[in-house]
Amino acid sequence: MALISAKLTNLVPFACAALFLYDEETETLRCRFATGTDADIIQQVAVHSGEGLTGWVARNRRPLVNARPSADLEAAALTHLSTSLQSALVCPLMFNERFIGTLSVYHTDAAFYRDDHRRLLDRVSEQAAAVINNSMLFEQTQEDSLTDPLTGLPNTRFLFMHLTRELARAERLKAEVSLMVMDLDSFKEINDNHGHHVGDRALIEVAKVLRAAIRPYDICVRYAGDEFIIVLSGCSADEAEHKRQELQKAIDEVFFEARPGKRLQLGISIGAAVFPQDGESYEALLATADSRMYQDKSGRKRRGSRDFPSPTLLAVNAGYSELSDVDIQRAAAGIL
Repeated sequence: MALISAKLTNLVPFACAALFLYDEETETLRCRFATGTDADIIQQVAVHSGEGLTGWVARNRRPLVNARPSADLEAAALTHLSTSLQSALVCPLMFNERFIGTLSVYHTDAAFYRDDHRRLLDRVSEQAAAVINNSMLFEQTQEDSLTDPLTGLPNTRFLFMHLTRELARAERLKAEVSLMVMDLDSFKEINDNHGHHVGDRALIEVAKVLRAAIRPYDICVRYAGDEFIIVLSGCSADEAEHKRQELQKAIDEVFFEARPGKRLQLGISIGAAVFPQDGESYEALLATADSRMYQDKSGRKRRGSRDFPSPTLLAVNAGYSELSDVDIQRAAAGIL
């Protein structure tokens, strides 16, 4: 887009140029690139199809000449922002008869654009659509290669890329980095008793809880099977221990519905390692955290904390009619 806008300025004068890409699932257009006057404001715009000037072009698949740029700010609920841009020329981007977004140019003069400008931008949009579509496909391929398809979390490949950068940064700044290895308790029993599709749903639920429990700039990775890894930047050993307990509590409070009326209480074992005291390479940190995770798992098993769902809770949540004789006996013993 930087190259396209640089060449475009010789054909169609503008104070600002922007690219909006269309998300078919949400029917939303979001600004992915803007340059020039008030570009920082335009970059914040996201509108639904049919709303604002960009949404109008999305719905009608036709260019819009000398539209009011502030209409998009209003549609995006950005009325607290003001712009010096007074006129806009917006053209649809079509690739193989599929709408992929809009190419927009703006000017600080009102009613600046003429029909000649529209024809030129329309022709540029025809050529640009193929290039932009290829860029979108390449970006999606890169994202897919670094993402676990089941949970949507980053995958192992992304973890090693991130850790390499993060440890180099921490070494340069004399900072700490905590790494946590996690393993879902009794996951094999979930798969064996309820099926792998239920196990997959349990993994998705755990991934959501873990992702929500960390800071936006930390990462949670699905490592393998029912293992997860979290990397916490600038996190000391004491802070890591506090976070470990917090994460275990969050998972302990998840009551997963394996099937209607059958709720399972999940649990997770966690081991932590801190750079640089526990190791100066990600291999050393992983080995230490993994060892401590198995120690934690052994301790949890000895305490009998998560070997099977609480029978009392099963009785309360599922109803005795859904329980086997063994479940009822366990429930009675638990109540007594």
